[in-house]
Amino acid sequence: MIKEIVHDQILLSQVAEPATAEDAAVAQDLIDTIKSLDDCVCLAANQIGVNKAIVAYEQKGHVFVLFNPKVLAGMKPFRAQEGCLSLESVSSVKRFQTVRVSFQELVGEQLVPRTRTFQDFTAQCVQHGIDHCAGKLV
Repeated sequence: MIKEIVHDQILLSQVAEPATAEDAAVAQDLIDTIKSLDDCVCLAANQIGVNKAIVAYEQKGHVFVLFNPKVLAGMKPFRAQEGCLSLESVSSVKRFQTVRVSFQELVGEQLVPRTRTFQDFTAQCVQHGIDHCAGKLV
């Protein structure tokens, strides 16, 4: 279901609770919401009003969902100017060009541990979403 984007900084600054397989509907809401927005490439669950550690990102026309993502390592730091659908300003933030992320993927009705390396713009988007899960606002 398509959800409205949350702008309440108090809600957005809360650390997300761990996600479980029972949060599959939240993941689908993130997918539906990203697909409905022309200017959206990444969303965290708290941006649609759910305080769970779930991030969805779009890459090459497909939307992928990360449950309980965590950055394990980052390489090639740089400064980026980022905007956010939940905030009206653009901020300068430190990002890594390449990040290794641990997460869980919903396979059937179970969460399966995964690790993936992201690069360039996708890495930047995933880091932005993980920051949302940590209650960090850009």
